[in-house]
Amino acid sequence: MTHFRPRTDLQTHEVSNQPPPFEDINLFETDDALKNAVSVNGGETYAKDLSEFGANCGASETAQWAREANANPPKLKSFDRYGRRLDEVEFHPSYHELMTLGLEGGVAAAAWNAKNAGHVLHSALMYLMGQADGGVCCPMSMSYAAVPALRHSPNVNEDWRAKLTTQHYDRRFIPASEKTAVTMGMAMTEKQGGSDVRANTTQATLVGGDKYELTGHKWFCSAPMCDAFLTLAQTDAGVTCFLVPRWRPDGTRNAFHIMRLKDKMGDRSNASSEIEYHGAYARRVGEKGRGVRTIIDMVQHTRLDCIVGSAGAMRSAVAQALWHCEHRSAFQKKLIDQPAMAGVLADLVLESEAAAALAFRIARAFDSNDESEQAFARLATPIAKYWICKRQPGVIYEALECHGGAGFVEESPMPRLYRGAPLNAIWEGSGNVIALDILRAIGREPTSLEAIRAEISEAAKLNSDLAAHARQLEKWFEPGALSENTARRFAEEIAIALSAAALIKTAPDFVAEGYARARLNPENRSLIYGASNAKIDGAALIDRAFPKFA
Repeated sequence: MTHFRPRTDLQTHEVSNQPPPFEDINLFETDDALKNAVSVNGGETYAKDLSEFGANCGASETAQWAREANANPPKLKSFDRYGRRLDEVEFHPSYHELMTLGLEGGVAAAAWNAKNAGHVLHSALMYLMGQADGGVCCPMSMSYAAVPALRHSPNVNEDWRAKLTTQHYDRRFIPASEKTAVTMGMAMTEKQGGSDVRANTTQATLVGGDKYELTGHKWFCSAPMCDAFLTLAQTDAGVTCFLVPRWRPDGTRNAFHIMRLKDKMGDRSNASSEIEYHGAYARRVGEKGRGVRTIIDMVQHTRLDCIVGSAGAMRSAVAQALWHCEHRSAFQKKLIDQPAMAGVLADLVLESEAAAALAFRIARAFDSNDESEQAFARLATPIAKYWICKRQPGVIYEALECHGGAGFVEESPMPRLYRGAPLNAIWEGSGNVIALDILRAIGREPTSLEAIRAEISEAAKLNSDLAAHARQLEKWFEPGALSENTARRFAEEIAIALSAAALIKTAPDFVAEGYARARLNPENRSLIYGASNAKIDGAALIDRAFPKFA
């Protein structure tokens, strides 16, 4: 929170040449790329709601909550003072303020309550909420994404959906039946398997009907104070999906034991844990032996949030860099007017705008009932997840460097952004897992690849650089070209093409053409931001992206 009239006339010097606080700024109204992406993808009717939410996310009080929630990480309380088992996590009050802001704003529920463009609305809310604090977005994302998975079991869906899609936050740790709203998480990976969830050893024993008891462990269970978790366990038919509530139907605590909290590099406001099931009560979701297929519906939606979250974090870092460079001078010029710095900033703007454009293009496909759009979403999601999440750390690092030493101290938001930057590339499948998923999706569903190629071909008619790149992409479709050894390169090449296509169709020409020249033309490509020799309108890019006060 901004301090009231701090002294600048000190005994040894006068404090000057420092930027004002980047607070009390409407994160929606000051982001032309976001407003454009929402509007062109069908969410124009939500502008007023998003403006209000953007103001709340950019408020100085919200920034203070984020600082406090990260400086005071969650604490595990395994037992009460009498030795009775609790398995509870205690949070700083600011964490609950952030959860209230996001859940009442609709981050988890809006997609399922909106009459149209629900996933575009959700993505915009997630994009903004992540700029307030990325850690709390995890339980919100999982709660949003659990809804499609629950549809595989009508009885379970009926019991949980209404409170899961209520725009409210009920922080009380009591049975879900007594709460006004609930949150839901997931717990899949185990120590011996990691991403290979079919190697899971957790066992499910049938009690009766769709009710089971689970015995085993999960190595990563994020947000363990959620009211229930979708998880995987072995049955006689193979890996099966289950819902594990924190409370049993008789009102006693379920045997969901939190063994420890992870001491994480970033997103410290959120609790991540290792858990064990000691005969935990569970209900089957979906068919026996089809657990991966059941929970993949949840994974697909959390992958969308990985994309959107990374795009939002890029925007946050770039906005911070622009703000600093506008209000800081060196060598008799503002930093933003120094040619070398302007080149870096403009290049970062291109990357941020491309990420937002592609993220919301995919969100629009999630909203569509058209089969070709759905096919597009099934393949574009892992492609964008691979690429945008991998671009996030580099963008944030370069934006941090724009601040110089001021970006390296903890009073700045940049260290928190930087520490959290690698997470989305790891969550829901790290790079190799996603690249191989792309290959499997192409082999399993050729119509998805056809939809992707059609998207690129249509945009290529409007841009010569994309047209040339599209011709080069054809080599990947020759027999034997795609393999595990080439999967990452293919993902990169097609992701850049999709990013360019999204910009060409929706963004101003100087943005779309600048990106195409800098990222698609081999003669202009550079490994470092600001080093490309592409002819771009840097001044226009910076002016468009600069976070002006409304």
